[in-house]
Amino acid sequence: MPGAVTRIAVSPGVRHMAASAFWFSVMSVLVKVAGDRLPSQQIVLARGAVCLVLSWALLGRAGLSPWGNRPPVLLLRGLLGTVALLCFYHSIVHLPLAEAVVIQHMNPIFAALLAAALLGERGGARLYLGIAGSLAGVLAIARPAALFGGGAADLPLLGLAIALSGALMSALVYVLVRSLGSREHPLVVVFYFPLVTVPVVLPLAATVWVWPTALEWLVLVGVGVATQLAQVHMTRGLALEPAGRASAVGYIQVVMAAGWGALLFGEIPDPLSLAGAALIIASTLAVVLSGGRPPPERGIVSASE
Repeated sequence: MPGAVTRIAVSPGVRHMAASAFWFSVMSVLVKVAGDRLPSQQIVLARGAVCLVLSWALLGRAGLSPWGNRPPVLLLRGLLGTVALLCFYHSIVHLPLAEAVVIQHMNPIFAALLAAALLGERGGARLYLGIAGSLAGVLAIARPAALFGGGAADLPLLGLAIALSGALMSALVYVLVRSLGSREHPLVVVFYFPLVTVPVVLPLAATVWVWPTALEWLVLVGVGVATQLAQVHMTRGLALEPAGRASAVGYIQVVMAAGWGALLFGEIPDPLSLAGAALIIASTLAVVLSGGRPPPERGIVSASE
């Protein structure tokens, strides 16, 4: 009919992935807000405690035993995920929000490279071009003085190194979970993450403990709740959409992080940082959409989000 409004159909899977990206971006904002005064180890501990309670409740609701079939492998998954989370939260606190999130989103490239080396999966030329493009993007964001002289970026190199380490640890988790195949229920894999995080991080947080205010307690609980909501939506989205398309939608999180950073923290990326972020996203999507990424379990075993 003339003048009728044409509606664009958006599939349920895409809507879930968009919701997941939103809640992950909210989680990142809350981590940065809490990190203004609280140590990042303490934020990781709070998130682990909230997610442990929620994961236990989900296991009980599903009538599942929480211990799984291969506890040693699941414990290793939890340990690697805990290291990844410590690195990611440290980078959120000490780097601009957009840069921290975009570097973390390099993990599919690392995962594809590790899967090729450890599991014998084919890499291909696109993977290696993706790696080269991502590294060029990181250089454009970091702009070390040794290469850029007076045009160097005012970003801590230690923070950037920790951010990259977090992405690498996340990739190791994905490869480990891929090796598990379907032998473990996804809810059990999720449960082992906070089960390891809480006792591992507790002594680290205790050494730097800062007693939260009432508002900060709410922010810390919000980190855990936003994480759980994001993972639920991602799980549903990956069950309904092909992994490549779902992951592409998930990159909305990078745009949201840049928006939150500019709106709430006054973090305006310069042109070179924007170009570097675009190069990392394009390179990673080239690998993701070519099939060189971990399986859909990412949505329920997220190592660092």
